[in-house]
Amino acid sequence: ICDMAFVLPSSHCYLGPKVYPEVPDGGWGWAVAVAFFMVEVCTYGTIKSLGVFLQDLMDEFGESNSRVSWVISICVFVFSFTAPLSTMMSNRFGSRPVVMMGGFLISLGTITSAYTNSLKEMYITVGIVSGLGYCLTFLPTITTLAQYFNRRRALVTSVASAGESVAIFAFAPVFTALKAHIGWRHCLIIIGMFQASVTVCGLLLCPIIIKPEQLQTVYELENEQTRTSMSSGVSAEAEAGSPKPSNTKLLDVSVLKDSAFICYALFGLFATLGFFAPQLYVIELSKSRGVEPSMASYMLSVMAVAEIFGRLSIGVVLNKVPCRKTLVLLVCVVFLCLVLVAFTLVWEFWGLVVCCALYGYFLGTVASTHIPMLAEEDVVGVQKMASAVGMYVFIQSFAGLAGPPLAGVLVDVTQNYGASFYSCAIGMGLGAVCLALVGPAKTGLCHRRKRDDIRSREEEKKLSQQENNQADFLEVDLASDDSPVKQNVSL
Repeated sequence: ICDMAFVLPSSHCYLGPKVYPEVPDGGWGWAVAVAFFMVEVCTYGTIKSLGVFLQDLMDEFGESNSRVSWVISICVFVFSFTAPLSTMMSNRFGSRPVVMMGGFLISLGTITSAYTNSLKEMYITVGIVSGLGYCLTFLPTITTLAQYFNRRRALVTSVASAGESVAIFAFAPVFTALKAHIGWRHCLIIIGMFQASVTVCGLLLCPIIIKPEQLQTVYELENEQTRTSMSSGVSAEAEAGSPKPSNTKLLDVSVLKDSAFICYALFGLFATLGFFAPQLYVIELSKSRGVEPSMASYMLSVMAVAEIFGRLSIGVVLNKVPCRKTLVLLVCVVFLCLVLVAFTLVWEFWGLVVCCALYGYFLGTVASTHIPMLAEEDVVGVQKMASAVGMYVFIQSFAGLAGPPLAGVLVDVTQNYGASFYSCAIGMGLGAVCLALVGPAKTGLCHRRKRDDIRSREEEKKLSQQENNQADFLEVDLASDDSPVKQNVSL
């Protein structure tokens, strides 16, 4: 597994930084991809499966749809709003300890929610505690994965992100059957215990170091330093940590000056309205339109299976298309908006199945690429991705907070679960408009920078010529101030 050419102590080899002469497009990145798969299962996969417990919470606490949906909304909001904090902690302490702490918080929040006696308590346990854990877990993992891949980045992230779809496919029927035997509270305890596995995934997030020159000499020096530290009683694991330069910025906010990033962030803000509400309400929508409760839970499974195909196919397409990748994403967003509108029009079982399949497919294409797309030069590039992800998800947080409750209010007012999909469709449509502006904004920005560079070079050239002209001719006054005799000396 270790890609170095010499033998290192085992703890340093497996847990220390991975040094490559260039981006490996593999290597230890495959282990990070497995970790990201499991993180997707325990974060987005779990959040989107909580719709199974919607009716149970309404019956248990005697609350409305909109008030119960605030549990998911607060969780998604905290998940997104604390993204800059996750970025700063990762830059300061490294991804590994941050993800391990996040895994502990996720498990703690989910397990304690099983012992709550009111929705307000669940707002704290699931919403705040687990929401913070989701953020500390997800963002450092996907950022580390993007650093290990270049040419195959889109494909690998799409495949690894399929963990979310696999979780929804498996969790929906399993949780439905399990809660019928042991109740929803014990189900949450089991989920929390399973989510504790994220702490193990954090151990796999070894930082990557690209050293293209004199690698062998550097490797030998690091090896010698490791032996010295071990002989002096210093643990090899501490020595293996990623360097923390004192002058490293904890959070680079310069991306906020990039007009292309602003347009892309607005796309994420509006599109988030359609990311969570459909999974939360599709089961109840199916029941309200005559589908048997036992069959309604499989709507989520249909979405999940289709989402897997969407994630896999978009990874292959993005690896081969010659055009801008943001254009491919735009096409998928437009189709996703149309499918959300179709949910409000169908009233029978197979129509709902088709809508769930199409929604799952196009959601898979968008959900698996909208964050990794930040690493593309079409948006900000891989060098600024770490900070860009934090700011991007932070901006998304406000739509994540408003999305499910807004859909719940529409349901309470109209007494029609189909109304919850109107806000999703409108948000996705606005997101498509903002995404369409990313290309022109990026092109305009590049042209403006090019013009500024040309203007700067011309000004420097003129200034240099003026200095040369002044140096080439020197007027020397050889007479006194009152004498008419002067002499010009040409140098």
